[in-house]
Amino acid sequence: MKKLFILTIFCALMISVSASELKFENYFIDKTMRVDYFHTGTANEEHFAIDRIVSDREWGGSVTQLVDDLAYGLYFFEIRDLETDKLIYSRGFASIFGEWQTIGEAQKKWGTFHESVRFPWPKKSVKLVMNKRNAKNTFDPIWETVIDPSSREVNPADMTDKYRVYDHMVNGDAKEKVDIVILGDGYTAGEMDKFRADIKRLTDYLFTVEPFKSRKKEFNIRAVETPSAKTGVHKPHPGVHNRTPLQVQYSSFDSERYALSYDNKAIRDAAAHVPYEFMYILINERTYGGGGIYNLYASVAVDNKFSDYIMVHELGHHLAALADEYYSSSVSYQMPEITVEPWEANITALLDGAKPKWHHLIEEGTPIPTPWNKEEFDRHGMEIQKKRGELRAAKASEEVLEALFEKQRETETKLISEMEYTGKVGAFEGASYYQHGMYRSSTDCIMYTRNGLDFCPVCQAAISKVIDQYTK
Repeated sequence: MKKLFILTIFCALMISVSASELKFENYFIDKTMRVDYFHTGTANEEHFAIDRIVSDREWGGSVTQLVDDLAYGLYFFEIRDLETDKLIYSRGFASIFGEWQTIGEAQKKWGTFHESVRFPWPKKSVKLVMNKRNAKNTFDPIWETVIDPSSREVNPADMTDKYRVYDHMVNGDAKEKVDIVILGDGYTAGEMDKFRADIKRLTDYLFTVEPFKSRKKEFNIRAVETPSAKTGVHKPHPGVHNRTPLQVQYSSFDSERYALSYDNKAIRDAAAHVPYEFMYILINERTYGGGGIYNLYASVAVDNKFSDYIMVHELGHHLAALADEYYSSSVSYQMPEITVEPWEANITALLDGAKPKWHHLIEEGTPIPTPWNKEEFDRHGMEIQKKRGELRAAKASEEVLEALFEKQRETETKLISEMEYTGKVGAFEGASYYQHGMYRSSTDCIMYTRNGLDFCPVCQAAISKVIDQYTK
């Protein structure tokens, strides 16, 4: 459900300073600066304009891992000391604007989206540099601005509490843990017990899945209650209309099950009640849906039969920038020709006979590309897609659609279990909305099907690298 911007050649951003050279206290105070800005453009151009610069209270991120050497995401922002141009903080991310640029609408009209970047509060003037991946999969600077923390344009006042918060699971200092804030949309004031129960159910499931299971003690989870006037959120396709505090809605990019909010400011103000690096929005709905955008947020409809799967799958996008590994679902994006190696950790194009980026995990003797029963699997998938389209056109109930998905899961689980290389790492054709020319590392994974498995070894390794970035 997350848009993938396929570009080539995996390449780490050249970092101008090593993390060991940076001392947090030399450049920052224990406070979070949030730069809100408008991101405007079309399919072919983009522009930025500052909205406001505010405080998100104390700094809850790492004070040692200040420079991002993972370089995931379509965008990458840098904070540089203005006087010396020294890189003192950086992070990669993706955005709704970046996805919107790839749909047909962006070819016809302008769009504006509200976004934010967050970093430790600088002691003196800094330069914010925004970079974006180019066609060769390296980063180009596309915008920069100077920020003087003592300027009258900067508001250092901490926000007054608006919502009730509570600690669901706290294992230590926010600066040494992965901090997830959970928000809810479509819950009334009388449904906050349900909100808390949904948090427990979904996070309990999350921590049965590796690598989260083994690293549970490295996470903090806090929640912010944002009560709605009535139950549920806005669903344009069936004509169910609602306005909620976080403005979550289905039909994002006219994709019926893609549930996002474009109200970045409302979300950020709610999340800022607690320290966080990652954010999950629980949607009080049964209709299958959700979304996940790297270093923005993830969302899930909590009452669907597959909510546990969606929750973990979308967190894979949000936390580790993992690509969707399925390829049969229709999407709004205009997928480019494959000419370069994608940057995402869990897919490869095998261009010019190149080894998969996870070749160190492949057993000797495993053929590359790795054979699997793709034709039969695709045939079954097309039958399901056709039937699902018919049911949607007939406005079938969610219960009927869930039964179809359950049938799909049972059949796919059986097919995959009988394949020769199931359980082994290889390069299996079909991934990231491409039926041909793109490869995933395993026959099955949470990023591929709803079959209730762990993440594959490649995805687990990518997630662990992100956890390390906030805990080591």
